[in-house]
Amino acid sequence: MHEDVAVVIEDGEDIRELLAQVLTQGGFTVHTAADGPSGVELVRQHDPIVVTIDVNMPGMDGFETARQVRSLTTAYMVMITARGDEIDTLVGLQAGADDYVVKPFRPRELRARIEAMMRRPRALASTHPSAPRPPQAAPVPHRVPSAPGQAGAPLLDDEPETAMLEHRGLRLEPGARVVELDGQEIELTRSEFDILRMLLGSGRRVVSKLQLAGMLRGERGEPDHFLSEHDARAIEVHVANLRRKLGESPSEPRWIETVRGVGYRRTA
Repeated sequence: MHEDVAVVIEDGEDIRELLAQVLTQGGFTVHTAADGPSGVELVRQHDPIVVTIDVNMPGMDGFETARQVRSLTTAYMVMITARGDEIDTLVGLQAGADDYVVKPFRPRELRARIEAMMRRPRALASTHPSAPRPPQAAPVPHRVPSAPGQAGAPLLDDEPETAMLEHRGLRLEPGARVVELDGQEIELTRSEFDILRMLLGSGRRVVSKLQLAGMLRGERGEPDHFLSEHDARAIEVHVANLRRKLGESPSEPRWIETVRGVGYRRTA
């Protein structure tokens, strides 16, 4: 397996060349495909660490391509969409994507998002039941970025982030990246897992959408940027997908409360 391989699946020649150029400049060996089936075959052959997929392709669309790619690999996956509609975001993230970028995009933005994803563990939580679980990581202190007016708080009151998290029948193992609900393993994407870990580990403290977006980008400490519409929508969709997989109603939450206008927190 070569950790520096990327696959670009894009039917538009100009965008395909731009994506390949951005990734090549980032140090990747890039393989490109103009359609879904060819792209899936490239993923099968080269086992990339990064895959970009155009949403609006003829024949096999980007969503089906993403599902097939995700069945083969734990690669970081970015959906490229020209529309930016909520439904595109929802379906793309449900298909296993880690992030999405709306056309037209700045090469610097795409490069920054990929670099952020690669700072997070590659193994997905429960996506591939047959795949071996990653080894337990050494304990690493992890502090939740403070929200406005709040002091920074430790994720688990200074417990290591490898400590087990449990709440109302929900059990999360950070080291193995496994989530179980009432003894049954739940399949989560990388982003859904990380959001759930941050919310459960923060106790009853409110975690803002800005903090969650910063966490997904691998930032530490106080975020120094504003929350873009792109980031806010992505967080909302990740949380909606997480609730759907857990079988939770937003109006009667069992695990995740919405704090209107701010973010989310763990239920009491």
